[in-house]
Amino acid sequence: MDGSAFETRSAPAPEAETASFDLNVLIATFRRRLRLFAAVALVVVVAVMLYTLQETPRYTATAQVMLDVRTEQVTDMSAVLSGLPADSSVVDTEVEVLRSRSLAARVVKQLHLDEDPYFNPYAPGARGGRSLLPFLKKAAAPSAQVSPIEQQRRAEMVVDNVLQGLKVRRSGLTYLIVIDYTHPDAAQAAKLANAFADLYLTEQLEAKFDATKSANEWLDGRVAELRDQLQEAEAAVQQYKIANNLLSAEGATLTEQEISGLNTQLATARAEQAETDARLATARNQLARGSNGEDVGEALTSPVVQQLRKQRAEKSAEVADLAGRYGDRHPDLLKAKRELADIDSQIQAEIGRIISALEAKAQVSRQRTNSMAGSVASSRGALAGNNRASIRLGELQRKADSVRTLYETLLARFKQTSTNQGIEQADARVVSKAKIPTRPSYPKPSLNLALGMIMALGAGAVAVVLAEVLVAGLFTEDEVERRLGLPYLGSVPLLSSAAEAKISRTTSPADYLLAKPLSSFAESFRKLRAAILFSKVGEPTKVIAITSSLPGEGKTTTTFSLARTLASAGSNVVIVDCDLRQSAINRFLKAPPSVGLLEVLNGVATLDQALIDDASGAKILPLAKAAYTPRDVFGSPAMHRLLAELRSRFDLVLLDTAPLLAIADTRVLAPSADAVVMLARWKKTPVKAILSALSLLKGRGIFVAGVALTQVDLKAQSRYGYGDANYYYKSYRKYYAE
Repeated sequence: MDGSAFETRSAPAPEAETASFDLNVLIATFRRRLRLFAAVALVVVVAVMLYTLQETPRYTATAQVMLDVRTEQVTDMSAVLSGLPADSSVVDTEVEVLRSRSLAARVVKQLHLDEDPYFNPYAPGARGGRSLLPFLKKAAAPSAQVSPIEQQRRAEMVVDNVLQGLKVRRSGLTYLIVIDYTHPDAAQAAKLANAFADLYLTEQLEAKFDATKSANEWLDGRVAELRDQLQEAEAAVQQYKIANNLLSAEGATLTEQEISGLNTQLATARAEQAETDARLATARNQLARGSNGEDVGEALTSPVVQQLRKQRAEKSAEVADLAGRYGDRHPDLLKAKRELADIDSQIQAEIGRIISALEAKAQVSRQRTNSMAGSVASSRGALAGNNRASIRLGELQRKADSVRTLYETLLARFKQTSTNQGIEQADARVVSKAKIPTRPSYPKPSLNLALGMIMALGAGAVAVVLAEVLVAGLFTEDEVERRLGLPYLGSVPLLSSAAEAKISRTTSPADYLLAKPLSSFAESFRKLRAAILFSKVGEPTKVIAITSSLPGEGKTTTTFSLARTLASAGSNVVIVDCDLRQSAINRFLKAPPSVGLLEVLNGVATLDQALIDDASGAKILPLAKAAYTPRDVFGSPAMHRLLAELRSRFDLVLLDTAPLLAIADTRVLAPSADAVVMLARWKKTPVKAILSALSLLKGRGIFVAGVALTQVDLKAQSRYGYGDANYYYKSYRKYYAE
């Protein structure tokens, strides 16, 4: 035998495991778990209906608040706290504000809800508190005995209870906010919904009032501070001007005005000096060329010179007249000449005085110009000092200007906020007051029933899924091959599910086979025989070890029934009881055997003496009573000789072995068999147990032909065993005769 035969029969390829979704498998699974599904669904529906019937009626009142995007402009001045921008995030934020604990606490305070037993189980007159809080059923403790922490906890509990009935939502994408409040008392529900809406608007106004008041107080103090700072800054500027001679008039400092005047005077003095120097130089040039000074400009304009010239002209005419009448020596002529000479000397003297006056005037002009230049230089030095001092003055002036600007700005803002105080507007308005509801909103029987049905279906589906996940056994051929990776040999049905007519409880499956050889029950064993014999292609299969992982899986009944079926069909079959602990084959015998397998192996009896004939023609090699022995009999040479003899005498040798996980004998005997058939009880045998049993056979040259399911309920399998041949049992059962 091929030593790796069992190992090569691995699990199907991943493609087989990850096959496409099959709706028939889902339907079959649902049908298989229909009772569980119905039971769970029924429990859920009943629970929902009971809850609906015992639930206290509650009423929901609705108020509507709209964020107002329009604002009234009483004054053309901006508010301290600006209005809310009407965008989506702001509306969502205001919804959360309406849900806030602070607003709920204000509602509690305004409506005295801490004294309402519905919200406060510690309030006087409370009988165990709200139905939603059954665990708070202790009596209210006197307030004098309650610690501050406990008081705070109770206050927060009241707020939590109030918030439980509140539901705030935005109406679509509008600026409308819907406030729903649910309460067992319809009037109280409307009162609470309106209280949340009104206090929300009040809180907005108070926020603006507080902001304006705080702004006015701050601006008032700040304006007073800036007024003092402005006075100090301006005083510093003036003191610095005085200290540094930076006093000004008409926009310029005194030094600048002085320099301006001196510059003008200096220019005038220089012009006069240039004129005087020019006249003096001209007169000197004329005298240097031999002039007697009469042509000097100042002499020409001098009245004295003009008078003397007039006298000279007259005297010169007189001299000429006398010279013509009297001659050169006439006394009158000489007198006239002396007088003419005297006039000329006077003219020369006057011209000399004029030249001297020009020189003096030029000297004075130069001195005046020099003096004016010195004054200008001195004033410029003072101006340079003033300019250096004006840098600091500019800094002081800018500081004073900035303080003045800030002071004037805040003063104007203070006047605006003072004007706005008292005319603030809320950013929202109530568009619909809550009215007292006339019909309860909870419970809603139709809605609860619909939800109950959905929950029932979901719970039933979850239960089915969990049952399938937690199931340990195997149902169909597909599951055997997918989860075990071995061929599926067939199924052995329960006799009660395979028989069409009622049968007696005392009728055994083996007896039924003899009575009904053409029944579906007998056919299942013929199918099993064919699957086993053709499991090894090209090699004969004569010695077959039939085993299971755990006791109670129908191994002996299956082996005996298979032998009877094959013997009835003409095969020469022998059954060897290899279960030393239980010897289950003996219950099918008419009388307990006196000799058996162990006696044959020990040489006490021959094989023919130990074999027992069955009514079907099969042979049975049983185990005598108290046949257990601690010795290893299945690995002995005697056992090998016996199996060789059985091979030669019989067509098929069926070895009824012990469970693999319970007894080690089967692992010793299995290598001597041509094939090992693993039996698993339908729905019962855990897959883990089967895999553990199969792992004991690995690597020992053992050929596992496959797995067969026993005790299969054909009626149930035909309903929900999709993926198995028995699923179509109703379609082909007419071919079987009872």
